Amino acid sequence: MSAVDPSGVVAIVPAAGSGLRLGAGVPKAFVELGGVPMVVRTVDGLLESGVVGRVVVVVPVSEVTAAASLFPGRPVTVVPGGADRTASVAAGLRAVTSDVDVVLVHDAARPLTPPDVVRRVVAAVRSGLPAVIPVLPVTDTVKQVDADGVVTATVDRSALRAVQTPQGFRRSDLVRAYAGVSGALTDDAGLVEALGDSVHTVAGDPVAFKVTTAWDLRIAELILAGASVPEHPPISAEER
Repeated sequence: MSAVDPSGVVAIVPAAGSGLRLGAGVPKAFVELGGVPMVVRTVDGLLESGVVGRVVVVVPVSEVTAAASLFPGRPVTVVPGGADRTASVAAGLRAVTSDVDVVLVHDAARPLTPPDVVRRVVAAVRSGLPAVIPVLPVTDTVKQVDADGVVTATVDRSALRAVQTPQGFRRSDLVRAYAGVSGALTDDAGLVEALGDSVHTVAGDPVAFKVTTAWDLRIAELILAGASVPEHPPISAEER
């Protein structure tokens, strides 16, 4: 448990995804993983880090009452989201008070994210960095293709990183980045980049993968069932 005062850190968890690729018939965040809705596991992981003081969960309007009942005794606020992820994060950001220093944006569908990843992100933002994202090196060969699927280039993967969440920001910078934004986006750090601010990286973790398909859900279930997951070795600055 971190000795850092968590009161100045709020995490926004957009949880309005449809879950069509999971085929569960309910919003993805409410799909159960080991008998517990994914969004609950995600929120608990944030709070267990000891560096997050409050969580704002953003859900479809029709799910606000049901979602609010999932977090008894936790410092969680549930608010209705918008038509897409960008609008939902903006709605969550409006629920963050001006006395908050650090805002995290974390996918509800990353229920196994280790608390250490959350701590690394918060510590880096607290050190004075405007935006911080957890990343992993890209290990697969990556090809660029044309509209017909023909390979046009082999991309140098040494300069590529797979991005995870939570992404961390100084609150004032994220508010500024979201001002006047239109259109659906999938990466909050990209908005801060567009302002000209630098985005820094910290080590992510393979267990922080996003549960998007039924296959992902099965892997997550196996991990929760007790399959041994070795600790990921530290990632060097060069790899980040």
